[in-house]
Formats: sequence, structure tokens, C-alpha cells
Amino acid sequence: MKKSSSEQFILESDEEDEEKGEGGNESEFSIYSDDNDEHHQSKIGSLDPAWPQSYRQSIDLYGSVPSPSINFLGPSSLSLIGSSFLSSSLIRRHTPEKLPSLTKPLIPSVEDETFKERPSSPRLPMPPLSRKPSSRRVIHDKKASVAHELPVSHQSSYGQAVLNGVNVLCGVGILSTPYAVKEGGWVGLSILLIFAALSFYTGILLRYCLDSQPGLETYPDIGQAAFGTAGRVFISIILYVELYACCVEYIILETDNLSSLFPNAHINIGEFDLNSHHLFALMTTLVILPTVWLRDLSVLSYLSAGGVVASILVVACLFWTGLVDHVGVHTKGTALNLSTLPVAIGLYGFCYSGHAVFPNIYSSMKMPSQYPSVLLTSFGICTVLYAGAAALGYTMFGETTQSQFTLNLPKDLVASKIAVWTTVVNPFTKYALTMSPVAMSLEELIPSRHAKSFIYSILIRTALVISTLLVGLTIPFFGLVMALIGSLLTMLVTLILPCACYLSILRGKINLFQTGLCILVIGVGVVSSGLGTYSALSQIVNQLS
Repeated sequence: MKKSSSEQFILESDEEDEEKGEGGNESEFSIYSDDNDEHHQSKIGSLDPAWPQSYRQSIDLYGSVPSPSINFLGPSSLSLIGSSFLSSSLIRRHTPEKLPSLTKPLIPSVEDETFKERPSSPRLPMPPLSRKPSSRRVIHDKKASVAHELPVSHQSSYGQAVLNGVNVLCGVGILSTPYAVKEGGWVGLSILLIFAALSFYTGILLRYCLDSQPGLETYPDIGQAAFGTAGRVFISIILYVELYACCVEYIILETDNLSSLFPNAHINIGEFDLNSHHLFALMTTLVILPTVWLRDLSVLSYLSAGGVVASILVVACLFWTGLVDHVGVHTKGTALNLSTLPVAIGLYGFCYSGHAVFPNIYSSMKMPSQYPSVLLTSFGICTVLYAGAAALGYTMFGETTQSQFTLNLPKDLVASKIAVWTTVVNPFTKYALTMSPVAMSLEELIPSRHAKSFIYSILIRTALVISTLLVGLTIPFFGLVMALIGSLLTMLVTLILPCACYLSILRGKINLFQTGLCILVIGVGVVSSGLGTYSALSQIVNQLS
């Protein structure tokens, strides 16, 4: 590729904006742009490179279904990931993030391409803000060493966006919903519906934050627009810690289910006697480790889309076991359990931890005006699955419900075996995709003189995997760790930060009702986070002591 092509990225066209304004959009955009852009110019400017620069690419891969292509770590620090984005359903139109460490072009030169206009957003109970409906123009940037974004024709359709939304939302949290009902009682199940409504609302707020200024594409971009570079770094750290904690949950999940399948498995290595729990934790880590070394995770991303099918299949097996095989105590259960209700709050909160990917889904859509419908459909599907599994699982197993309902299923039934093995296989494809954004962010901190040496990448990724093994063995409590993640991290990402960023970016542009509603959501998030975190930590300490 010619060097000039690799030094380009896409920005909004001011000239086209003026032309579009003549058609009636200029006045609407100028309502907020005159002083809102001026207010945040010092915070965001032109979105110069700031850590993390790899967020957009890594999260696109984490939340999309690209075409298969595998390459192992090579001498070029990040240059081998490009092929996975050529056919990704989460293709971005433009991005402020530039990767100076890239030494090879991601995609071939494309000339005389034009972008489809982003239509104005439909009216919702929010301020009438819409992203500039303009075409893009290509300009040169001497600092960029790669064409980080060039015109592409593939953008996600409505169905693809819904699939990505469900795939992100509906994960391992579904296994603990019956346990959440046990901890909180039947009345506590209403918390699931409350969090679904609040999370949908904050997902819409993220959309309005993205539309407030040109150049906003990701959650860290929103943090930078709201609170400057410190906001970008803080939000990024929270998101990466959440992803890392999910990888710890995968290790615990594999260990618990494999130990239940083979409880007598053990091995003696010299003076060390590894029981089934430690043995399967170690084996899981050894199997996962090579997948984390992959630079291009396209195949794993493709397979991870089966997570939607896996979640539906596991719930279907639960229903089959209870309604057809008539397994379970069919207890009425407890109406309300105040003593452990905070744990249930964390478990329910974890179920809606997809906001890190929502901005990517929105900015990649062919028709962004359909984003509210995509979000509503995704939340609706996941909430039905969560509530169905929670109600039936607790009805079947009552007070004996474990942190994963697969551990309660009879081992001799076919449906049970399908559910357990589906649960075991699925995390093997998701672990590397979940850890990759964390690894890539740390690789950005490698000194430039060592950036081309792939040995550092291998060491970083290996250390991350081993650390998740150690944490998982130290705190092997799947339900309590999930409750801690849901309370401490998900409440921040899902409820508190979207509202805080929205109030900061659009202050002076929203009415008192919208301000009060955001403050109310923040209050719910803070109280839920405090109660859930304290309760989860207390029970973890009690279990360890």
C-alpha cells in the first residue's frame, strides 16, 4: 500500500454539514453545537491519541462475528488483526483512535469511496440531538502510520445488531439467576425487571452522548468528552477490570462443572496431590493459554456467536428437565430474603453488563435510527431468558439451588449432559476474546523500542492468564464473585457512568425532569453498588476464614 493511504483517517465534512443544514438540519444541530462544542473543545478537541488506542478494535472483535482468519503473534505488534475487521458486522465509519505501533496497512487502499449518510435520530423522550448527517472526507494526518479507518460498504443490519446485543448481554449470568432468586426471594425477582428498564434507559443515554459531538465512537470517547483525559482513562480501567473479572469467572465456571462431572479425578505430581478442583483449573488454563496468544481471533469470535445458541440451549435443557423429566422439589420458596437480598442485587446487575459494547453497535449500524429498537429487542429477549431460567430453576431446586443451576441437574439425564457440556465448551471460545482487550491495552504501554518484539506480548498475555488462575483458585466462589462484579463494576458501567457523562456533556441542554431522572438512576446505582459490594465481600471473607 502507498504510504499516503496509510496516513489517512476519516473526519466529518464541515462543508457537507452546511449543505445539509440548508435542508432543515442546520438549525437543529446548531442548537447544541454552538456552546456545547465550545464547552467540550478543551476536553476532547480532535480526540488525539490517548490510552487506550486499541479499545475500538478489540471491542469490535469481542462483540462481532467476523470471517475466519487465524494468525499467530508476529513481529508486527498489532498489524495482523486487520483481516478480522474486513467483514465484521461492527465496522466503524470513522474513529479518532490511531495506532502508531501499526507498521502494516490493515486494508488495501480505497479511492473515491463515499459514506452513507447517518439519518437523523427519531424523537425519544430525550433532547433533540442527532449526529451530523454528513458525508465523510479523507484528510491526511502526519502522526498516523496506518489507515485506521477507510470506507467500507459492510455495516451491521438490524438483525446483526440484535444478534450482537443478545450475544453480549446473555452470558454466564443466566446460570446464576435461580441462585439470585434463592438469595433474594420471589419479590427480589422484580429487581431484574427494574435493572432491565434502567439499563435500557442508560443505553439510550449513551446514544445521545455519541450524537452530541462528531468523533465520538466508544465508551472511553464519551468519558473523554465528559471529563477529559482522566475520564477516558478511568472508564477504560473500569471496563478492562470488568473484562478481567469475567475471565476469572470463566476459570471458576469450568472448574466447578468439570469437577461435578469427574469428582474423583486427581493426579499426584511428586509431593503435590491435585484434587479435581485444582486439576481442572490447571487443565483449563493450559487449554486456554494458546488461544490467548492468537493475535487474530476471528475464528473464536465467529464461534463465540454461538453463545446466543448456547444460552437458549441451556435454558431449554433446564425446561426439559423440569417439565418433561419432572425433576425438582417444586417448592414454593421464600417470598423475600432481606439478609441476602444485596447479593441478589449484584447477581441481577451482572446480567446487564453490555454497555461497553453498545456504543460500538450503534456507531456501526447501517441505520442508526433503529438503535432503540435493537436495544429494546435485545433486552427483551435476554430478560425473558433470565426470568424464565430464574423462576423455573428456583421452583425446581428451592433452597438447594447452587450458584450455577447446571450443578443441580441430575447427571444421568441426556438433557442435563447437554446443558453441562454446553456450559463447559462455551467459555473456551469466549475467554480469549474477553481477555484480548485487556492484553492489547497493556501492550500499548510497551516502550516503542520493544514494540516490534512479540515476546513481550506473549509474556503479558501469559501473565494475565496465570493471574486469573490464581485468583480463581483463591476465591473459588462463582456466585459471590459474580455478585461482586455486578455490584462494584457493572453498576458503574451500566447505571452510574452513563448518567454522569450525559449530565456533563449535555448540561444546560436538558430539562429538570431529565436531570432528576438521571440523578435518580445514579442514586439507585450508588445504593445498589454499596449494599451489594459490602454483602458480597463480607460473604467471601466468611467463606475464606
